[in-house]
Amino acid sequence: MVTGNLTWLPNLINSVERKSQREAYGNALEKLGVDRNVVVLDADLSTSTHTTIFQKKYPDRFFNMGISENNMMAVASGLANSGKNVFASSFAVFATGRSYDFVRQSVCYADSNVKIVATHAGLTVGEDGATHQIIEDMGLMTGLPNMKVLCPADAMETEEIIGYIYENRGPFYVRLSREKIPVVHKEKSFTFGKSELLRDGSDVTVIATGILVSAALIASDYLKSKGISVKVLNMATIKPIDREGILKAARETGRIVTAEEHSIYNGLGSRVSEVVAEGYPVTVYRLGVNDVFGESGKAWELMDAYGLNPLGIVKKVEEIMVARS
Repeated sequence: MVTGNLTWLPNLINSVERKSQREAYGNALEKLGVDRNVVVLDADLSTSTHTTIFQKKYPDRFFNMGISENNMMAVASGLANSGKNVFASSFAVFATGRSYDFVRQSVCYADSNVKIVATHAGLTVGEDGATHQIIEDMGLMTGLPNMKVLCPADAMETEEIIGYIYENRGPFYVRLSREKIPVVHKEKSFTFGKSELLRDGSDVTVIATGILVSAALIASDYLKSKGISVKVLNMATIKPIDREGILKAARETGRIVTAEEHSIYNGLGSRVSEVVAEGYPVTVYRLGVNDVFGESGKAWELMDAYGLNPLGIVKKVEEIMVARS
């Protein structure tokens, strides 16, 4: 074991620069609003999702659908089939869970040009508790034909992704956090369907998505000081998954740890495991929520309590190194 005294690691993620993905989303929408085909729908949560930024500038193309996500998805599909480029937003638990049947039938089955951008995903919803902390949304959305699923690592990547889905037709699901999250990118680097190499290494690969990408970088830097070389991949595109990038990492390091603010079932860890099982079998350890619900608490304290932090990644890397030594 290499960990030693790591009491500083769980809190380090709080000391780095952080920015809001929700605000980045709202700002990106405002820029896209010059295109009169862009319309935005929200389910009575526009202040929280930050779609209100678009609403203030383009009130004639903003529609508050009230507390009726099912209706919102049906209307979104209708507008899309009338030639509009539609963005529909709510909290992730409502956008994917409450309205699942309408997303399936009206959006995906119809292959409508609807972009579902959901905020308040995962444990970092915080004090709202288990009823609002959806940890299975990526699984729900990746299972739907025609749906593409994205989970950006920070605010800059959020803006890039919003620009990408605006330019490309079809159903998309974008998963955003409630919290301001650490800045990972200083310049644009997003490529749809491809993982991003953030650290190169030879002993083990950590594939992370969303809020856990910054934690993976911190863990990688610590492990390097202890003689463990860690490759870090940012997997912003969950579907279609980057098979080529995953298999390359599997061949180069022989060990993979996945990290996500999502259930270990049907999320990033499951997708990566499927790829290596079919293409180049290696050991995969999954860091995520272990088949339990969340609970009420402060966002970052919950992340620490569930081990979704740099220390959790370090421990998983240690476990896989010991298992394969």
